[in-house]
Amino acid sequence: MSATAKAGQVGRSLPRLEGRAKVTGRADYIHNLRLPGMLHGKIFRSVVAHGRIRRVDVEAARQVPGVYAVFVSDDIRRVIANPYYGPAFHDQPILAEGKVRHIGEPVAVVLAEDPHVAEEAARLIVAEYDELPAVTGEVEAMTSNVIVHDVLKPAGTFPDLKHLEGRKGTNLALDFHLRRGDVKPAFATADHVFEHTFRTQPVMHTPLEPFVSAAEPCDGTLTIYTASQSPSFVRIEIARLLSWPENRVRVKTAFLGGGFGAKLYIKLEALVAALALLTHRPVKISLAMDEQFFTITKHPSTFRIKSAVTKDGRITARECEVWWNGGAYADIGPRVTQKSGFTAAGPYDIDNVAIDSYALYTNRPPAGALRGFGIPQLVWAYESHTDMIARALDIDPVEFRRRNLLRDGRPQATGTVMQDAATGKVLDRLVERIGWGRPFDRGQGTIKRGRGVAVGFKASIAPTTSGAIFNIYADGSCALYCSTVDMGQGSDTAMAQIAAEVLDVPAESVRVVHPDTDVTPYDMATLGSRSTYHMGNAVKRAAEDARAKIEALKAELGLPPGSNIPLPELFRRKYGMQAGNIVGIGSFVPSYASPDHDTGLTPNATPFWMVGGAGAEVEVDTETGHVRIMRLINVADLGTPINPRIVETQLSGGAIMQLGFTMQECMEFADGQLLNPSLADYKIPGMRDLPARIENEAVAAVQQSGPFGAKGVGETATFGVSPAIANAIDDAVGVRLRELPLTPEAVYRALVKGGR
Repeated sequence: MSATAKAGQVGRSLPRLEGRAKVTGRADYIHNLRLPGMLHGKIFRSVVAHGRIRRVDVEAARQVPGVYAVFVSDDIRRVIANPYYGPAFHDQPILAEGKVRHIGEPVAVVLAEDPHVAEEAARLIVAEYDELPAVTGEVEAMTSNVIVHDVLKPAGTFPDLKHLEGRKGTNLALDFHLRRGDVKPAFATADHVFEHTFRTQPVMHTPLEPFVSAAEPCDGTLTIYTASQSPSFVRIEIARLLSWPENRVRVKTAFLGGGFGAKLYIKLEALVAALALLTHRPVKISLAMDEQFFTITKHPSTFRIKSAVTKDGRITARECEVWWNGGAYADIGPRVTQKSGFTAAGPYDIDNVAIDSYALYTNRPPAGALRGFGIPQLVWAYESHTDMIARALDIDPVEFRRRNLLRDGRPQATGTVMQDAATGKVLDRLVERIGWGRPFDRGQGTIKRGRGVAVGFKASIAPTTSGAIFNIYADGSCALYCSTVDMGQGSDTAMAQIAAEVLDVPAESVRVVHPDTDVTPYDMATLGSRSTYHMGNAVKRAAEDARAKIEALKAELGLPPGSNIPLPELFRRKYGMQAGNIVGIGSFVPSYASPDHDTGLTPNATPFWMVGGAGAEVEVDTETGHVRIMRLINVADLGTPINPRIVETQLSGGAIMQLGFTMQECMEFADGQLLNPSLADYKIPGMRDLPARIENEAVAAVQQSGPFGAKGVGETATFGVSPAIANAIDDAVGVRLRELPLTPEAVYRALVKGGR
């Protein structure tokens, strides 16, 4: 396009475009937002897990000097007739109505110009409840007489949930079943049958920027400013709640200080929208760190897995039952149940598979998407199970995996043929980098050492849509408009590199416009590591459209094809002055076939597969149970990296996050109360908790349908961390842990029961 153009933008380890703004403190965040006349809200929350609301006394709060208003659920209904929201079920009230269903559920809200005044007043609210029995366990919820919701209310978002509408007397929000082949005769004739049960704990996302949203009413319109990963969904859902056309609702985001799935769909947006309409003033709610514990969590799970195996180590059948603890409100749990559930048999070539995956309501805080969309819970189980089988059969765990690994060209459990999934390469590189098979120091005295590996995979979410606009201005500068949210993963930089590659300009010259639903086109959401592939394809098409229009303009002006005339001169020849734009548009909707309702089978379950593995070398203190991770190796198939340096940091970040869930993080409940709702008690990994060495590698691979061969990476390094560490602990001291986290207490108790 110009003499200063720099070719080869894809594959550059370009520093993040927003990096300088962030390190100098000039980057925009919603927490910094101030609007004229803005009120601040503070939420009064339930202290019981399940109960009928007898009375909410807000009079003392209203009398506090500086309080503007106090609202409860009846007030919300003055502006929203049916104040229930949710992506899968319209089951979550903006403020609790009639009942509370989990500790920390919002019951009332105080507004004041000073947030400290609002907080003081909220402490004076008194609520009385008739406490009800609570159900907290996911397996227990299947048969419990305690029913969290009187009736199921599927949203219209997902047509495959509509059959549940009106169902009563159940805590089952979704049951997904997959049947391929016939497991019964395979188990009946098997040389060996292995069955184990694994559990994962409730944890939280802990973005260092807590949830924050603001709403500003103006002349029959409403603008929502929010730290959200899904601005397009927020617009649709707020418009639905208000019975407004979408063009009256505008949603704007800024940079996010982390998200990891927590900031998807509706969180605070419906509440601030209702409050702004009630007061006719801008309203902002910024949660404190401890309030995140009650807003959204990661699904605890119980996974029973059973395998039939031949004498020579071939898996002939696998039966899986997974129970997902969705908490009091469904959020996106039914999609986790289905979209992750069908991979529960693991990355193995098994002819006979039976999978049952259940989403359960309980009286715990809601659970939703968290960096992996259920996959880390599954890999934890099936890769621990894999090692246990191999060791019981006296087969090397790596060799056992190689005998059973699912390769390209073979059908996965759904019947979808694997394509562009470098599972074998990932395992091979893990083995090579960790030095599997070579002698190593096994430790001495009370310190024992061991190694472990694990491999997992994930299907990308589908169906899904992304759109992009590429605007070239009359002076030759350009801007990219897309609704992908940069929450620290470097998406702005990656999208700029994709567009710049097409147009042969430096990526630094592309300005990326932050999501604004009045300006940037629709994108389903920034989740599931979908953005590089889905939005990347849309951006590539938008840039190609712009490039084609440049060539068309040259032809219109009588210039030879490929002539290297500067863009400003091209515009001047067209318009006689510096004026005009060239606008390229692009959208991307991958093909998809819904699974059969009865069998779960489909020829096209996903647009691409993500593959990741981990290798761990640990030392265990047999006197204390303390585990020290000496090396953590992360190997992933992410196609062709758009920005190799950002990929490396993504792999480290995902692995460290999963390390916290593996070794220490757990929301601890007793008698319905959360015991550790603060970072003083709920410990995320610090510098001293990190492995002595973290090594990351992207294997050489190409996603044929991806933009310049790329696909997502953000979740991939979470897959294998937990089982790789558990396998290494077993290798070191001969104890097998089946429940996360792998705390020193858990290791020590297992050693006391019997280890090497």
